[in-house]
Amino acid sequence: MYARRNLSAPRALSLAASLTFALSLGLAGCKSSPPADDASLTSAVQSRIAGDGAISTESIQSSVQNGVATLNGTVSSEAVRSLAAADASQVAGIKTVVNNLSVQPPSQPAVAAVAPPPAPAPVTPKKTPAAPKLKSAPIVREPAPTESAAATAPAPPPPPPMEQTPPPALPPAPPAAPPPPAFRNITIPAETVIPIRITQTLDSATTQQGDTFTGTIATDVLIDNMAVLRQGTPVSGRVSAVQEAAHYKGNSLLTVELTSINRSGERLPVTTDPYSVQGKGRGTKGAAIGAAAGGGVGAGANTVTRGQQVQIPSETLIRFQLNSPLALRVSTKNNESTNPEPDLQERPKNQSPQ
Repeated sequence: MYARRNLSAPRALSLAASLTFALSLGLAGCKSSPPADDASLTSAVQSRIAGDGAISTESIQSSVQNGVATLNGTVSSEAVRSLAAADASQVAGIKTVVNNLSVQPPSQPAVAAVAPPPAPAPVTPKKTPAAPKLKSAPIVREPAPTESAAATAPAPPPPPPMEQTPPPALPPAPPAAPPPPAFRNITIPAETVIPIRITQTLDSATTQQGDTFTGTIATDVLIDNMAVLRQGTPVSGRVSAVQEAAHYKGNSLLTVELTSINRSGERLPVTTDPYSVQGKGRGTKGAAIGAAAGGGVGAGANTVTRGQQVQIPSETLIRFQLNSPLALRVSTKNNESTNPEPDLQERPKNQSPQ
């Protein structure tokens, strides 16, 4: 037993040395990981595009060669084409994006014609039964009465009138079919301001680049005196850039942009100018940057003094400006605007709300 203990000691020392050498090799391998190959980058780009809810249903194919990503396929709008290129450019390891996507708008659904109701069946009036034939009484020839008897004889009573059955009343005519609803194709031009009220708080300390946020349209968007986008319509956006103050020399930055509008169950991709809030340090007010600065700051500008971080609180009003036209099919029935604040869409960018 003593000899076995003496033999196990050198063996334990050898095993410890082997483990130490393997651990050093593993740490060295972790510090110098090889760059991603083209196949991995292709998978990363495709996953990035598939994970974007605004364009995940589009027909987009991607390939990567020597760090250059190429996008092919057909998309429904110029906004989707720009979003796909932006997603591919944010994948680590991509040097250049070649955008070969072609735009082919979806065909408008045809309005089904309403067939007229069938004509009612003709009503045949009931026939009046004929009066029964009476048997003639036997004729009895009597001598002609004298003048005095003819004068005193009473006149026979008139025959009773025959009853006539009135014809049956015709059924009422069926109501006329309502006319089909009328629609108009309306295009919201580029540079139109869309007022959005976000429904969640974004903070540079906790928000990550690529995170999504939600909101609603703050007031009706009017084109030719028609409400083409109703107040309360849901929208989605994403965080395109974020800088935490602790890692950027005391300055913090939070940039968001609008990506889609959910109108009557239809998801409409859009591209807008970014809206940014930048802090200058603890105890100092920051600045709002971008197309929505000024009137679109709302409560957001007052929260930049929160230490070294910046924040866009829930219920903040932001005015996003469209970068490309947006085509819509709008019903002309009951399309009056119920806008409680008609100046939200048209107020200049450098004017704050009252």
